[in-house]
Amino acid sequence: MTTIDDTKTATTSVEVLNAFQGPDLHDLCDATEAAILQGGGFGWLRPPSRQIMESYWNGVLLVPERILFVARLDGTIAGSAQLSLPPRNNEAGALAGTLTTFFLAPWARGYGLAPMTVQAVEAAAREEGMHVLNLDVRETQDRAIQVYDQLGYVRWGSHPYYAKVDGEWCPGHYYYKTLIEAETGTKE
Repeated sequence: MTTIDDTKTATTSVEVLNAFQGPDLHDLCDATEAAILQGGGFGWLRPPSRQIMESYWNGVLLVPERILFVARLDGTIAGSAQLSLPPRNNEAGALAGTLTTFFLAPWARGYGLAPMTVQAVEAAAREEGMHVLNLDVRETQDRAIQVYDQLGYVRWGSHPYYAKVDGEWCPGHYYYKTLIEAETGTKE
């Protein structure tokens, strides 16, 4: 249980979701829509139709190289992130995963779910044998950037034309975090 202040407590959790049960798909779509409307919809600028959103989330569960994490607030899905593993044909990049499509609904912010979600993705990446976790983020996502900075991610680059939002170019940043210390040795 996470305590925010003397008057506000909530049960929080982060888990891997392998199948939708009960209201999960509905809750995930609601949280996604709320995040998009607040400006944090991992690429969507306007909420798509519910059918498109449901198809998207159902599709995520079918991709073998994707692991879907959901953040819950009092049992309701309030956000998500995905661990994208390298495709099998990418032997050179086989040890680098990507944290992607991370968001929290506005009503779920301030409960500690953001760092919990990122740390759950990191733990899963380690279990999958990833040595490095990469991510990118729009410059306007101040809270996400704070979380990445607090958790030890290294900003290695920026792009002035990362995304176009409301007709204006928005910069973005690229980060990595070493999960398992690099092996030492000499090149052969």
